[in-house]
Amino acid sequence: MVAATDKRVQFIGGLAAYEAAGGAVKRDLFDERNAGYATDTVLLEKLVAEKLEAEAGTVRAEGWKWVECRASMPDGLHSMERHYPEDVSLSEEDQAALDAAQAEYDELAELIESGAAEDEAEAKLEEVEKRIDALTARTEAYSPEALANGGAFVMLDYYGRLSIERGFVKPDDAEVTGEGEADEGLPSIAGEAKPAIPTVTHSAALIEDLTAHKTAALRVELANNPDIALIAVVHAILLQVAYPYNSEQSALQLSITHERLKPSMKNAESCKGLAAFNDLSENYGHRLPGNPADLFDWLLEQPQDTLLSLLAFGAAHAVNAVEKKFTDRKKGIEQANQLGRALNVGMAEWFETTGDSYFKHVNRTTIALAVAEAKGREAELSVKAAAKKTEAVTIAERLVAGSGWIPAPVRIAAADEARPVEHETDIEDNEQFPEAAE
Repeated sequence: MVAATDKRVQFIGGLAAYEAAGGAVKRDLFDERNAGYATDTVLLEKLVAEKLEAEAGTVRAEGWKWVECRASMPDGLHSMERHYPEDVSLSEEDQAALDAAQAEYDELAELIESGAAEDEAEAKLEEVEKRIDALTARTEAYSPEALANGGAFVMLDYYGRLSIERGFVKPDDAEVTGEGEADEGLPSIAGEAKPAIPTVTHSAALIEDLTAHKTAALRVELANNPDIALIAVVHAILLQVAYPYNSEQSALQLSITHERLKPSMKNAESCKGLAAFNDLSENYGHRLPGNPADLFDWLLEQPQDTLLSLLAFGAAHAVNAVEKKFTDRKKGIEQANQLGRALNVGMAEWFETTGDSYFKHVNRTTIALAVAEAKGREAELSVKAAAKKTEAVTIAERLVAGSGWIPAPVRIAAADEARPVEHETDIEDNEQFPEAAE
């Protein structure tokens, strides 16, 4: 029997979908939630396979050599050779469509948040989001070579959600090198079998046992050698951030997550921090060896100040203070303020409050409150006297220019400062204010 909470049951739409397909259900007498169990495992697996196969059709149309459906993640997935997508520039038509969709999304989101949206706004927002996702997907593409010898897995992830992982190369499809080398130097007599060469063999269990001893020794030795530990950590991080598409691995099971910031920005091209970090990455890229297999030996030859700089560069990739609508990183986002205070970051040097960067994206009440905070009560009255929002935006931009004032979400909060609660306010006269496109 399979519980209703099982990820396979959830994936097909719950017990209701399973029952609709003719599946029998067993329920406990005193089960208040009436969750129950699916008793026909074969039918359940069939329904899961059918739903995965339906998704796989779209993936096959992309041109992969193979596409496999799995109810769980295959063993050894992350040890497989893998191709990664390459960046592709959108056509002028697609870029214009993406800009328009993002502007429409921002406008709908503002109306919904302010309580001035129509009943069907949520449905429209979802439709626009799908358009944005489809257009954004075109900014990356796999090479013909990747499609020719790679494939994709259509599967359930740990939480039972659909996961499509592309670009994997099966061992039989990988380029084979050194074939036939094992027979070199072994003469044979015509018609006679070659004599068997004795080899050392170990069972998998014994290998696991012996390498566990090896690992324990490496751990204690590394713990007592901070110089090599620094090199090992830098090596593990750089393999992920400076060589993202390589197959090399570190003995250290360190994982670093690098969140792409561009999709979260309305106008990424104007971001000083993003431009500066891209320049930094380019400079470091010129210094590092071209072959990731040479990285560890190269690091062994570097002075400690270089290693510390590289450690800082690698660690910087993992910083993430992006606050999305739904997030499980609230404490991490708050800790970013602590990090900013330690770094003595002055956000006014990195962000300028203008109409495009801020005022166009908030309602009139927020504009007035922002100007009041930056320039005082008289300035606030100037904004409130504006007939239209566009005029209010222009006045606010002029008044705040050069003041160094920045919105609360972009500030580095003080140790005893909490983000003020942001109350939803109605947009004046039910105006619909389009936001600047990206």
